Amino acid sequence: MYTFLTTSPWADYELIDAGNFEKLERFGKHILARPEPQAIWDPHLPASEWQRANAIFTREKGSQERGQWKIKAGTPEQWVIGYERPDGLKLRFRLGMSSFKHVGLFPEQDPNWQFIYTQTRKRRAAQPRVLNLFAYTGAATLAARAAGADVTHLDSVKQVNFWARDNMEASNLDGVRWLVEDAMKYVKREVKRGSKYQGLILDPPAYGRGPNGEKWQLEDELNEMLKLCKELLDPEDHFFLINLYSLGFSALILENLVHEIFPAARQTREIGEIYLHDAAARKLPLGTFCRFGN
Repeated sequence: MYTFLTTSPWADYELIDAGNFEKLERFGKHILARPEPQAIWDPHLPASEWQRANAIFTREKGSQERGQWKIKAGTPEQWVIGYERPDGLKLRFRLGMSSFKHVGLFPEQDPNWQFIYTQTRKRRAAQPRVLNLFAYTGAATLAARAAGADVTHLDSVKQVNFWARDNMEASNLDGVRWLVEDAMKYVKREVKRGSKYQGLILDPPAYGRGPNGEKWQLEDELNEMLKLCKELLDPEDHFFLINLYSLGFSALILENLVHEIFPAARQTREIGEIYLHDAAARKLPLGTFCRFGN
């Protein structure tokens, strides 16, 4: 049976509406409108409500990702929002409007941040070692660090790591190990060194490049990456999380991979889809995931 995860109520974030290949969101005090290829239905709210947006992203002609923001006067290009959960997880994130429609945060990952925080605190190791691959601006990194983990944060883009450090400092945390590396090369070296981690987190893109031009293609590399991750997991004390946002990459694919590579996780694993719901309770799918802990 598949699991469906969604975000808990969050004071500084809401998906207001989605439709016509767009989504309308509130981050703190600011409302943004930006493309969303999965929102193929009609918007629930009238156009007048969408026009309230403080910033609207428009794609460049012929591009699926690149474009520019039209920002209303008085709207900052960067701002900070809070994130707090009843279990004690409390973080802050610096947001900014990039030329690729992103703002530095994927709010649908809220249930996975809570999973990371809870699972890290359950580890028997005094200071669990956690490796976050394709780590972007570090929300998952900070969830593990806030729970007391010794965290290695790896991303191939130096500027993204700087952004993650800003989030760490805004959250009054420290001590994260930052790496600008190709994920596959690093994992292979760690396997050779005999390294073990109590937590592994992966959020790989469909396509990407390492810092030296190394090619990452999800369907070509994921099987090997998961096999290497199995070698890195502490067999007695661990949790594992992978999230995929790639159109057409079914949860069935993840189920087959995990069944073959991590057979011992069959009783504890969760596999399914992650989504956000708007004010009209429509569900916007935003990726597939698998997670487990022993």
